[in-house]
Amino acid sequence: MTQIPEPALQAWLDQEDRHTAQVIRAYGTYIQYVGGDEATGEPSFAYTVGLFGLGHPELLIFGLCPHDSAAALNDLSARVSAGADFAPGQRLTVGVGDGAWRMMVESVPNPGSIVFAANRFYQRPDEASVPVLQLSYADADGRFPGETGYALEPWVQPRPGEFTAL
Repeated sequence: MTQIPEPALQAWLDQEDRHTAQVIRAYGTYIQYVGGDEATGEPSFAYTVGLFGLGHPELLIFGLCPHDSAAALNDLSARVSAGADFAPGQRLTVGVGDGAWRMMVESVPNPGSIVFAANRFYQRPDEASVPVLQLSYADADGRFPGETGYALEPWVQPRPGEFTAL
């Protein structure tokens, strides 16, 4: 494996920091998307950066494509910007019509092992991570992860605390 020289890594990180700040200034939140690998059972996931600056936990979602992740997170980020305050146990509907998702808000006990871009932006060490809420969505039959008969593979939407991006 080729190791990136320290000055080159720092230059890239500085560029990423500037980009993140520009997106947050322009749109209110930045969405960090990380692709998964179905063959190895690694879920894709996306999370917001910027809501912590509004006094709200960042939002995390697993198992959706980049477009759907962005649609859900942008919708909910706009609600937070307008004054919404989501809490664990809350049920939400995101989107409209046939494209709507039923979601449940859950607390994430290990955010420091997942939301690296958010912690970098807020200059917080992983052990003092920004708080994060996971958005878990129902399957086609309306069942949430952990409910009897839930149709999706467990790795697609890991339960809070079971996943680490390390």
